[in-house]
Amino acid sequence: MRGKGLNRCARNKSMFPNVNPKQMGKLMAQMGIKSEEIDAERVVIEKRDGSKIIVKNPSVTKVSMKGQSPTLQVAGEITEEAGGEGGDAEIVAKETGCTIEQAEKALKESGGDLAQAIIKVQGG
Repeated sequence: MRGKGLNRCARNKSMFPNVNPKQMGKLMAQMGIKSEEIDAERVVIEKRDGSKIIVKNPSVTKVSMKGQSPTLQVAGEITEEAGGEGGDAEIVAKETGCTIEQAEKALKESGGDLAQAIIKVQGG
């Protein structure tokens, strides 16, 4: 019996396998909840540490409720991209006024050490 419920849910691809999507839409409208599908190709979340979360082939839904800010629900193929020299190169370039290419070279020569790269670019 348990397996049948899981199969129905998998076929329906819904959190509520026994609920008609039209009925769900009406219920949500009565509660003041609006949802809108967003046709997105890719979603990128840039984290404070410079790393990124990338969602390919996303299913994105904007959900608006009365009295609250809209929220986004995102599902898809998730990959993570580490931060590092790309973000560090921007910092070195900004601090020293050099080009990104010069900053990347200095970072490579200093083994990724941000402070050493800045000193190297400044001629120290």
